[in-house]
Amino acid sequence: MCKTKTSTDVVTPIPKPRNKSHRPSKSFSDSNSNSNSNSNFIFNSSSSSSTTNNNNFNITNEYSTNLFSKSSNNSRASLSSLREALAENPHIYDFSEISSATNNFLCKKFNSSSSSASWRSTVRGRDVLISQRKLRRPLELQQLCDRLSLICRSHHSSIIKLLGASVSGNYIYLVYEFVSGANLTNCLRNKKNPSFTVLCTWLSRMQVATDLSHGLDYIHHFSGLNSNVIHNHIKSSSIIITEHESELHICAKFCHFGTAELCGEVEQNRNGKVKKIEGTRGYMSPEFQVTGIATQKSDVYAFGVVILELLSGEEALRFVVDEGSGAYKRISVIENASQAVAGGGSGGVRKWVDRRLKDSYPVEVAEKMVVLGLQCVDENPEKRPDMGKVAGLVSRLYLESKTWAERIGLPTDLSVSLAPR
Repeated sequence: MCKTKTSTDVVTPIPKPRNKSHRPSKSFSDSNSNSNSNSNFIFNSSSSSSTTNNNNFNITNEYSTNLFSKSSNNSRASLSSLREALAENPHIYDFSEISSATNNFLCKKFNSSSSSASWRSTVRGRDVLISQRKLRRPLELQQLCDRLSLICRSHHSSIIKLLGASVSGNYIYLVYEFVSGANLTNCLRNKKNPSFTVLCTWLSRMQVATDLSHGLDYIHHFSGLNSNVIHNHIKSSSIIITEHESELHICAKFCHFGTAELCGEVEQNRNGKVKKIEGTRGYMSPEFQVTGIATQKSDVYAFGVVILELLSGEEALRFVVDEGSGAYKRISVIENASQAVAGGGSGGVRKWVDRRLKDSYPVEVAEKMVVLGLQCVDENPEKRPDMGKVAGLVSRLYLESKTWAERIGLPTDLSVSLAPR
């Protein structure tokens, strides 16, 4: 600024206009072009924003104008980067978009099971995974809208983002952000090469356990949905192991978060309990098998099974032919872990932990992890720990493992490539 008296005339205060509070607006557009599409609408946030400065200034000096322009550009860049980091507004896509993205569902399926099918595709310029599931019970349009807005509001590094959904007939199409990687089942049990695993170090498995424990703790307590929110689809095949975007290590992410709510697999009855239609053998808690009611404690049970899988590399439940009788024999990872702990001492646990780790792990930490896994799968749901306590304990054991690795001279910053060979 010039140091003359007239420089005081350069900046002229302008009274600040009253700002009215702006609320996010919803725009709805019904589509009648496709009979299979019930309706489509998009949540749009208001483009205007309230001003926080006390006064606005009209700057006429050229130098000051340049400074103001540069500052505005920097602020705009900062806001742009912040906007990218925040969770996006959810979309209910028109069914024609889903049909076009999958070439009328003739594209090669990315994955399929008895209850769902998925396609990797591009929707609105984004790499996504479209999951088709059958609606277990009809949902009102507003009910679907409310549930979607709440679920898409959740944002955690251990949860794959749900971008939106589309409804057609008796099916719902969930659009998730595509995350490259492999599911935990294939990472632990490679059918083509059983002796190989990408999770070949103790620290890599503890990293997975830490990510999952904090992710489930977030779902139960910090997602902002309600105090009784559950995942309902926890199993090793629904967990993606991927490479971290900015750091040189792997991370684990939950798939299918929100599926149970949006597909109508859970409903609130008069007693406030949550009913679930289906489950996966080996991951269903005893009380769920008896009553059909899933709770956060049944999520903890399934998480405990995943932890025991992670430690041993074994399947949650399998059947083998008994050579003596010729009948099928049931083998459970829970029973094997219980027998290992009951054997006493560190010998039982050391023999049970995955041999592909080559005994390169802190035995005391491994014993504590096995005990924690067994506590999570206790037959009495009241004795199972809360996920907040589980996440805290797993984090502490991870730090102990890292200290052990540094003490014996093992590298703690190894990266594992999941790229095809």
